[in-house]
Amino acid sequence: MKRKNIEALRSRDRSIYTDSSFNPSEAERLNTPSRLKGRSFLRRRNKSAKVTVVMPAYNAERTLERTYRDIPKQDVDEIVVVDDDSNDKTVEVAKRLKLPVIVHKKNLGYGGNQKTCYREALKRRAGIIVMIHPDYQYDATLTGYLIQPIIEKRYDIMLGSRIRSREEALRGGMPLYKYLSNRFLTLCENLVLGLNLSEYHTGFRAYRSEVLNKLPLDNFSNDFVFDQEILISAHACGYRIGEIAVPVRYFPEASSINFWRSAKYGLMIIYLLIIYILDIIGIKNRIFVKK
Repeated sequence: MKRKNIEALRSRDRSIYTDSSFNPSEAERLNTPSRLKGRSFLRRRNKSAKVTVVMPAYNAERTLERTYRDIPKQDVDEIVVVDDDSNDKTVEVAKRLKLPVIVHKKNLGYGGNQKTCYREALKRRAGIIVMIHPDYQYDATLTGYLIQPIIEKRYDIMLGSRIRSREEALRGGMPLYKYLSNRFLTLCENLVLGLNLSEYHTGFRAYRSEVLNKLPLDNFSNDFVFDQEILISAHACGYRIGEIAVPVRYFPEASSINFWRSAKYGLMIIYLLIIYILDIIGIKNRIFVKK
């Protein structure tokens, strides 16, 4: 890679972490080799902030290793897999990679899986916890960019947004009905919460450990709406949420819920927003409390 390209990346390094309009895939247009994509040129300032990556896995045999290989090891301290009673060889793959793996004896659901992930990371005294779906949909090479605003104490939660533009999202393989529902639900959430995020439904996100310690995770659903409960509850408690843009890949091995599950998920989000509004006017709900 030419020296001027390296310098171009370095000169922008201070701003890209906190600019939600930045698309880290711009590195590709600078002809950055794949081994450098997502690499943090700035070293972590606070070495005491242990970074733990958790991967809530279910039937991820074909994609777990690819996701793991993309995680920049210089930016994280450990990687933990939680298997939700998979029917394939997900556990065997995790063990072959010498990763700590926790296996549920029965399927607890997507939210239940994440609860185990976060409890384990907190038990391991993580300062920053990164959740990555091990389905290879998200570009895990950008982990360093995702956590930098938390390290710099600009945000408490960071999201890896798949929605930079309609063209990019659809070109990445996102089904049209998913894109349209994503846009509608995101609009509703932004209007109700008073935020301006490009999406809330990503499976690539990072948390300051304090957030997960304080939120009532046990009160949240074990289903897919868990992702929204944790964000809306965090916002209600005053935590700051930021985002960066990340490329997305859709392919047969990548996990995705079907149309009817998606419809149920959307209705649950609308119900959750109604509960949030009621909480604001004084009808309290156990989801929106700190421990």
